[in-house]
Amino acid sequence: MTLNAPSPTPDADCGLCPRLKAYRDQNRAAHPDWFNAPVPCFGQESAELLIVGLAPGVTGANRTARPFTGDWAGDLLYATLDKFGLSSGTYGQHKDDGLQLVNTMITNAVRCVPPQNKPIGAEMNACRGFLKARLDSLPNLKIVLSLGKISHDNVLRANGQKLSQAKFAHGACHKIGDITLIDSYHCSRYNTNTRRLTPQMFEDVFALITQKLAQ
Repeated sequence: MTLNAPSPTPDADCGLCPRLKAYRDQNRAAHPDWFNAPVPCFGQESAELLIVGLAPGVTGANRTARPFTGDWAGDLLYATLDKFGLSSGTYGQHKDDGLQLVNTMITNAVRCVPPQNKPIGAEMNACRGFLKARLDSLPNLKIVLSLGKISHDNVLRANGQKLSQAKFAHGACHKIGDITLIDSYHCSRYNTNTRRLTPQMFEDVFALITQKLAQ
């Protein structure tokens, strides 16, 4: 990261998005033992792969303080990372399970949990500076995996690209400056239950990623 560059980590009581702050405060009052703050990134600063999701789940990362931890999406994601040698240890659905990522970091386009898991445009715009700072802070970054179109769009905008320059499609691969952007449908319970995304489809994306990392 360059000197005086913006931080990739929001303040614990970030107030950039009034609706998200109000929802966070509600969750703090109802569940004081949960994390209830902007969720930090998880993984290695030396990572060549950055995985970008949408936003924390209310009983997932918002509760556990680690992206994709404690919900169905994390069950599939972390099992797939393990299968492709991108993690070590055993995923135990909590941040102190000892799991470590290998050559990988995970973050979200929006760092605070939104009501109904749906951030609005102003919130994505407000949080995009943290995504850009995270992208800029990884000196070895080669590949960004976007989980879902919202993640895809925010990665493009964080890199100063027009959305028309790269169309989202599952398994699509785009060259964005010095990085390769790869798309996947989000590994949510809804997508897997409806078979929009199958485990094999998800693994096919990671096979492509590991192939490109080896080049």
